[in-house]
Amino acid sequence: MMANSAKWMPWLVLVVAIVTEVLATSSLKASDGFTRLWPSVGAAVGYSVSLYCLSLTQRTIPVGVVYAIWSGAGIVLISLMGWWLFDQVLSPVAWLGIGLIVLGVLVLNVWA
Repeated sequence: MMANSAKWMPWLVLVVAIVTEVLATSSLKASDGFTRLWPSVGAAVGYSVSLYCLSLTQRTIPVGVVYAIWSGAGIVLISLMGWWLFDQVLSPVAWLGIGLIVLGVLVLNVWA
């Protein structure tokens, strides 16, 4: 049981890296150019945690796979957060791009 959970730990840490990066980027937007204290602190802490977790995952998962998943998932999630939280408009081409990124991450994980 322990060996099986250890196998998934780097992937869980990667999820934490993705989530904290998305929260940090959302905080960065809310910081209004680092003029608001708490969103600025949230951005700095979020990016620090994200990069630390990202570095841990590279001990066991290849760097190309880690970065492709982290950046791809981050782009998709922050685009959706911008659309949802900040009322940013996503054109049909943007939605197509988001779909292609998701497809690319899936292909990388299933066949790479």
